[in-house]
Amino acid sequence: MTEPPQPPNQPPSPSGYGHLPGPPQPGYGYPPQGPNPYAQQPPTVPQPLAQQGGYGFPPPGPGMPPGPPAPGGQGGRRKGAVIVAAAVAGVLVLGTGAWFTFLSDDDSKKPAAQPSAPADPKPAGSPSVDKGDGSGNGMGEQTDLNAGRKPGEDKVLWLKTAKLLADGDTGIPAPAMWVAGDSVVKTVGKSVIAYAVTDGKEKWKVDFKTEICGWADQTTADGKTVLAVKDGEGSNATCNQMKLFDLKAGKEGWTKELAKENLFDGGGSVSIALTGDVFAVNRMATTTVHKLATGDKLFSGAAPEGCQPSQYAAGNGKLLGIALCMDADKTIEIQDADPVTGKKTWSYRLPKGFRVTSVLSVSPIVLDISNRDLNNADDNKRAIISLTPDGKKRASMSAEGSFETNCNASGSDNLQGCGNSVVDGDTLYLRTTTSKGTDNEVVAFDLATGKAKWRQKAGDKRNWYPVKAANGQLIAYRAGALREPGEIVSMAAAGGQPKTLLRMPSGPSANIESSMVTFQVRAFEDGRYFTSATRLNGNNTEERLLMVFGK
Repeated sequence: MTEPPQPPNQPPSPSGYGHLPGPPQPGYGYPPQGPNPYAQQPPTVPQPLAQQGGYGFPPPGPGMPPGPPAPGGQGGRRKGAVIVAAAVAGVLVLGTGAWFTFLSDDDSKKPAAQPSAPADPKPAGSPSVDKGDGSGNGMGEQTDLNAGRKPGEDKVLWLKTAKLLADGDTGIPAPAMWVAGDSVVKTVGKSVIAYAVTDGKEKWKVDFKTEICGWADQTTADGKTVLAVKDGEGSNATCNQMKLFDLKAGKEGWTKELAKENLFDGGGSVSIALTGDVFAVNRMATTTVHKLATGDKLFSGAAPEGCQPSQYAAGNGKLLGIALCMDADKTIEIQDADPVTGKKTWSYRLPKGFRVTSVLSVSPIVLDISNRDLNNADDNKRAIISLTPDGKKRASMSAEGSFETNCNASGSDNLQGCGNSVVDGDTLYLRTTTSKGTDNEVVAFDLATGKAKWRQKAGDKRNWYPVKAANGQLIAYRAGALREPGEIVSMAAAGGQPKTLLRMPSGPSANIESSMVTFQVRAFEDGRYFTSATRLNGNNTEERLLMVFGK
């Protein structure tokens, strides 16, 4: 089979063919569609960034503590939390042992699709907590969640439930979660709530007057992040109020209004990515970069001609611009951008018709790319490629199987929201999917060669979910069979047998754990496993919000 035309001044891509079922996403230069309501977004895993001073916060009060996680593309990206959006995940179906790099026209197959909704809550009561000690959780379930624990199994530390009433029938969004020091912090409707990691006791709660419509998964080393809320109520409200927020103290810093720079800037959500001293805000057709200490704009992606960045990915002190080129083919260019000036130092042009579906990692650079021809659903081509630090093609990933990429599945972060993929060093980890929905594998890819280094089976009726990767180790959640407990394991980048770090208990908690596998945010920090819902029904009944396991 012949290779398609290569981008200008790029090395030829290796052969390899396969297909990705799933509808093509809108390409750059097209107004993006609204956020997927089922999409969950959270803290992909934050990596501590250099501690900053000031940030425009008022001086802390007496006794106020002074630091937690960030995505940037590397293993540290999963340090805060990882989302799972199985129902909206993309699946890379690879044929006879290769990721489809750039397919020829007769190698495509038919796609599939998925959708759903958001909302605005009215509290009907305070969240309650079951410590697993028989005190009860109000859900009619056996109250001692550790009653069926077997030898060698660890414990449920606590289960948080919420009894809330939504304004409509679309539920209450609860997408973000950060583990910040001794607190786990959740967004629930218009509120940000912190709970003690040890016992689930509410430490503080901040209520905003309008809907939370954007957030950074990343945080600074001292626990600060950026949120966005709407400027009012109703369908005409705009997501343009940025806020610096201290996740450890539960305090707001500066508030800045995003200036409208484009006809399409009046949307209901934004994507925020933070790195070092700056953060990027991606909107419908505009991207701007701001100073973290003040919120002031440093530069925007707009340019009078050439290739204009329409989105920035951020992490590990770097910015990666995804630019639409003003040529006849409307090609896409990847740019390394200076975080302070936006000046590019190198660029990599994708082949004609391809776009960036998602950035799996900023450093090292790993991109999920696909054909963006919206007029031909049968011609849906996809590949995962790695680039060198100076923007040259390294490899196209190649392996046998169907791989869930779970990219572009989030309304808050449509560029870096890839909850079931993690990268650390020179290794990319992906989970496979199977026709029966269980018995999948984790596959480790060498980013230098694109080859699979090893594969690890989950086992009978079990499933792998990568959580984070750092220091040469993958941390993954292995879900048990229906109503059976799961476990947290580590696996070395070099291979070898999984090492169990935490065993969930059998008994009544296993049934609850099984119900909290999909549509969840996950994190593993300091020996504790956190799993939380990303949306509540809001029907004024007790609903499971957050469950924590530990020793």
